[in-house]
Amino acid sequence: MRRLDVIDGMRGYFLVFMLINHLVFVGGLWLVEINHRNLAFVEDAQGFVFLSGLLTGMVYARKMIKDGYEAGRDRIWSRAFELYRYAIAITLIILCLHILLPGADAAWKNWLGATSLLQVDTLWPVAGFLVQPTFMDILPQYIVYMLFAPLVIWACIKGNWLAVVVGSLLLWMSAQLGLQRLITYPLNEFVIQTTSHDEGLRVSFNLLGWQIVFFAGIVAGTLTSMNKIDWQRVFTPERSRLAWTALAIVLFFLPLRLATAHGLMPGVVLEKFGLMEVRADFGPVYLLNFAAVAYGLAWLLIAGPRHQNARIQKIAAFLTSVFTLKFLQLLGRHSLQIYVWHVLIVYMVYYIDGRTPELSQVTKTMIACVALALLALPAIWRDRERLFANTPLIGPFVKPAA
Repeated sequence: MRRLDVIDGMRGYFLVFMLINHLVFVGGLWLVEINHRNLAFVEDAQGFVFLSGLLTGMVYARKMIKDGYEAGRDRIWSRAFELYRYAIAITLIILCLHILLPGADAAWKNWLGATSLLQVDTLWPVAGFLVQPTFMDILPQYIVYMLFAPLVIWACIKGNWLAVVVGSLLLWMSAQLGLQRLITYPLNEFVIQTTSHDEGLRVSFNLLGWQIVFFAGIVAGTLTSMNKIDWQRVFTPERSRLAWTALAIVLFFLPLRLATAHGLMPGVVLEKFGLMEVRADFGPVYLLNFAAVAYGLAWLLIAGPRHQNARIQKIAAFLTSVFTLKFLQLLGRHSLQIYVWHVLIVYMVYYIDGRTPELSQVTKTMIACVALALLALPAIWRDRERLFANTPLIGPFVKPAA
């Protein structure tokens, strides 16, 4: 089991379920209910962001160690600018379709707000990520984090990883205290006064809160590249206390998650509990659950196969088999391009659903399956030489295999 293969498979897994969760139909889609987010305060977005940070640390730390800080920084910033172009391109495509497709204005009103190619003043906040169309939220925050990633990776290389962890924790605490409002409130007023965006800032994630997920991955990935962490020794079958603790945390929050999901939590409790589980800020409930699930999953994947308990071995084998599926690994190798592509798929499905009578669950399921198949197109295109290099097809446009 190669480590990167499993990480790619996990990213592909999160992309699949992000697509399913983002498909919006009148009357809902039953597939949305088959997700771990209904059992814990842990979602696909968190895993996707963490693994993106982990791979960023693993890949670019090696570059910095070999060629120096500037070389690694330039590679990271080049990557960030490439992703920025993707984000702008998919936004422009959607805005063009917004004009060309009949009824798209009404169908996408809640997702695009006042943003339109016909209103130039609404475009600069989108270009600056101050106004984000629905489901474009992860990519902008990832790009912003990439701008700071070189300094974080370099600090870890220089042995200051603990200072990075403490700084990240303090930024997260600032988000819980609402200190970002010192900046966002004036920005909100500025956007309202200078554009047609009456609602002002339009973002889904508090950058100060969610950065702890990404930079935790950066630290872990950088230390891994420096051979400062031996994960086989960190996660051993004998060290199971933390794994059982993680399980206890998840089980504690399970009934609370079910209660909040189905409106069963008493208002007097929800009034207090709700302050601790603000998703946009990545509140304490989300942080604690994420840490528990991440540790437990890592322990199962690394220590599970070596455990003497046959049930734990079977669970580990099952998880490994899922995360090593070729389809998921294909998606994971091109995860950020796939994420951009999935936005267009989601918008088109929402448009079609809005232009037709209410669809049956069977039809919705078929559309979801087609959407999942289409999800792989960018990955197939980018991997075409590797995927089809030895394909023994003979035709007018295909050379016979040697």
